[in-house]
Amino acid sequence: MKVVAAHTRWSGIAAILRREITELAIISAYLYVCFGALLLFKTAVLRAQGIGYAPYGIAAVKAVVLGKFMLIGNHLHLGERFTTKPLIYPLVHKVIVFLMFLFVLSLVEEVVLAGLHGQSMRAAFSEFDGGTWLQITSSSILICLILFPYFGLQAIGGALGAGKLGRMFFGN
Repeated sequence: MKVVAAHTRWSGIAAILRREITELAIISAYLYVCFGALLLFKTAVLRAQGIGYAPYGIAAVKAVVLGKFMLIGNHLHLGERFTTKPLIYPLVHKVIVFLMFLFVLSLVEEVVLAGLHGQSMRAAFSEFDGGTWLQITSSSILICLILFPYFGLQAIGGALGAGKLGRMFFGN
């Protein structure tokens, strides 16, 4: 009896782990495509000015880190208000809440990394997201534009029912 219960518990944990890894892979892939496109544009602009730049590895790492932060936010049920209102209200609310959540966690990440590299907290703040208010604002707007379709499709998928949107996109 104990062997069966332990096996059932482990298979339940394996199923949860499989679902979490799949969800992280999907979020990270989506974010990587978005960040990769932005970096490709930035690289093209800088190369036109004679400046070499191609940090695609950074986009992959940032996509996985932000993807994990988004999973944490989902598990904390962040931005889940206004569910009885038309879709635009809960969607805008969720995007803004997640933008703030990702901003704070990214800032904490930069401070921790700066500490690990022997830099001051001031250095972490000055280098955060490019260091200027213009870059922070433009990055925030871009993150909003990235989050809107992600959460919008997620909301539509939830309204259609489990798996229906995936079947509509990819078939059976």
